[in-house]
Amino acid sequence: MPIIKSAIKRVKISEKQLKRNSAYKSRVKTFIKKFENSLNTEDKDAIEQHYRQCVSVLDKAAQKGILAKNTVSRKKSLLAKKFKLHSLNAQSEAAQNPEKK
Repeated sequence: MPIIKSAIKRVKISEKQLKRNSAYKSRVKTFIKKFENSLNTEDKDAIEQHYRQCVSVLDKAAQKGILAKNTVSRKKSLLAKKFKLHSLNAQSEAAQNPEKK
């Protein structure tokens, strides 16, 4: 443990920041998992809602400095790719099976 008063304060601040950052990173991971799990369902609205929530949470994490800008861009790109792929698959299935409605 540090002896100098300013060093003691820095340790306390660092611990507080670590808790906040790890909680926010956990929140980001949770939203990404919810989005990926919603891809298995047929509910387009839920998928789009989870995608928008993921993007929003990632943008806020970059804005607050919790995640690096390039990391957020990479994660958003992967999510967008999955979202687009799922919507294209849904459209192609609907085109192949018009009587399913």
